[in-house]
Amino acid sequence: MSSGKVKLSEEEMKAYRVQGFTCTNCAAIFENNVKELPGVQDAKVNFGASKVYVKGTTTIEELEKAGAFENLKIRDEKEQRIEREPFWKQKENIKVYISALLLVVSWFLGEQYGEEHVLPTIGYAASILIGGYSLFIKGLKNLSRLNFDMNTLMTIAIIGAAIIGEWGEGATVVILFAISEALERYSMDKARQSIESLMDIAPKEALIRRGNEEMMIHVDDIQVGDIMIVKPGQKLAMDGVVVKGTSTLNQAAITGESVPVTKTTNDEVFAGTLNEEGLLEVKVTKRVEDTTLSKIIHLVEEAQAERAPSQAFVDKFAKYYTPAIVILALLIAVVPPLFGGDWSQWIYQGLAVLVVGCPCALVVSTPVAVVTAIGNAAKNGVLIKGGIHLEEAGHLKAIAFDKTGTLTKGIPAVTDIVTYAGNENELMTITAAIEKGSQHPLASAIMRKAEENGSDFNDVMVEDFQSITGKGVKAKVNNEIYYVGSPALFEELHGSIESDRKQKITEMQIQGKTVMVLGTKKEILSLIAVADEIRETSKEVIGKLNNIGIETVMLTGDNQRTATAIGKQIGVSDIRADLLPEDKLNFIKELREKHQSVGMVGDGVNDAPALAASTVGVAMGGAGTDTALETADIALMSDDLSRLPYTIKLSRKALAIIKQNITFSLAIKLVALLLVMPGWLTLWIAIFADMGATLLVTLNSLRLLKIKE
Repeated sequence: MSSGKVKLSEEEMKAYRVQGFTCTNCAAIFENNVKELPGVQDAKVNFGASKVYVKGTTTIEELEKAGAFENLKIRDEKEQRIEREPFWKQKENIKVYISALLLVVSWFLGEQYGEEHVLPTIGYAASILIGGYSLFIKGLKNLSRLNFDMNTLMTIAIIGAAIIGEWGEGATVVILFAISEALERYSMDKARQSIESLMDIAPKEALIRRGNEEMMIHVDDIQVGDIMIVKPGQKLAMDGVVVKGTSTLNQAAITGESVPVTKTTNDEVFAGTLNEEGLLEVKVTKRVEDTTLSKIIHLVEEAQAERAPSQAFVDKFAKYYTPAIVILALLIAVVPPLFGGDWSQWIYQGLAVLVVGCPCALVVSTPVAVVTAIGNAAKNGVLIKGGIHLEEAGHLKAIAFDKTGTLTKGIPAVTDIVTYAGNENELMTITAAIEKGSQHPLASAIMRKAEENGSDFNDVMVEDFQSITGKGVKAKVNNEIYYVGSPALFEELHGSIESDRKQKITEMQIQGKTVMVLGTKKEILSLIAVADEIRETSKEVIGKLNNIGIETVMLTGDNQRTATAIGKQIGVSDIRADLLPEDKLNFIKELREKHQSVGMVGDGVNDAPALAASTVGVAMGGAGTDTALETADIALMSDDLSRLPYTIKLSRKALAIIKQNITFSLAIKLVALLLVMPGWLTLWIAIFADMGATLLVTLNSLRLLKIKE
């Protein structure tokens, strides 16, 4: 290897999954530790995807040693994920429970015997040590390197509080800090499950024919050119081209199309899609790491890596604030006595400055507002996965919506029935009876409609049922042969379709509906239009968002004609059709360049890359796949779009309250520090300023509970 710096591609490096990252800082320390391991030439950590790429030779044991400072667990990229302990049972959280219990007991003892008594002091000290020992270790290490961050700030503040006998306050700060860290860890863990659940979509093995022999082979060992046999009801393990057979495939996981697609010889098929009815033989065209699904997984990982959590304002501020407070306290304690002041009086003033410097109100200013808003949202059926997402939602300028399953219901339904001869109910009964034998994805919509009309189609005798590949079906009912299928089938049967009927079919197709025809060899009896229905709330929600100045865009894998029909009905400001997952991702990136803050609302796996690349990804809870739900930053649990304007309103209010809290807690510190000049700053004023600010900041945050839809 040359001595020049070489940019390594991830392909040349071995990837491992990491469990246990809590902050970007820890990820950077781990990356440096790995680079220093013997045999390692280079290493790169992807914090969002929780992976480490290593060039060179090393072992999992060595990597775990490099991550021992944060108890990181490493495993091979291809290994199945490990079941984690429930959040409340995790070792890191047990110390928080013990610490909180000691704090409460000590408070009661203080009430009983007085704060100065040795028992509450011991209790508070134990609470501080148990809840904060890992914080102190990091804080003191940073202090020795003169690296002032939140840990240093907290360590000095707590030790300062203890030095002047404010043990109770020190213990409270430790608990608050530990709780906020636990919440951060929880949300990071949840976010990372997204990529891992993506990997479970496609099977790990497939039935392969080589020569005359059929065998089950692991996807890693399948070669390009192998013939894969896919039975009805199975998912495809690899991308390929159909060489034999015809079937309908549900491709929602990849393309987001609402209606399954008929595939026959020479058609392309994707890993992770579901074969619904026929037996297919597929020639494998890509290795497992190159499949469309793998690409989607890669895009999600990259998008997560791009969006590393931003350093909180308080953290950045602490870099300057802490050393300034410590130096100021030191100067106040030492300088005046050198010029004849009273040592004990000025040390007291110095310690009072440290207590004022104790950043309780500042530290609580954001988490209390965030936790209150997230709690209010949860009660209203909205899951927000962390403070950063709550804040980002308040900045949104544009929101892109996936069409299928988000703006629409994602389930085909009969919208129109046009009858040309005979009784509508009778014809519907015949159609449903014939379709009962069909595997066509729209058959279920027709059967549901017949049931709603009270039809007893199950009792109708159907004979000589026959499927006409890719076009429809035919069968004998009451000694009459009927055909049910696409308009193309009847053009073949009759030579042409009468102009009035042709016009009606075209009219319904322009509205974005799929038209099925019932007829005999001689005539067309009825037309049945099926479409993915628009959700009742879509139009109202889009209207509300447009009114508050948010640009709304509809993205879909469907054709332009269907998309335009639905987009106009709903009232979105922009419509984009015929999109693959990659196109959705690129469009979101374009939108971000234009607006900075962009939301994406989706439900399917195909939306996962776009959800991850947007500033805020919002998943539809009920209809959404696990992946979209996990990749998203906000999930609408009740599967109700009307919760979206409420979420934006809540986020904007939370942003305003966080700004008020930070401004107020800093202003009160400044006023208290100015009292040092004339020597008026007493310990009780310092404690009052600190605890008073904390209380006011908390009460201000609780206003978020009042926000309703």
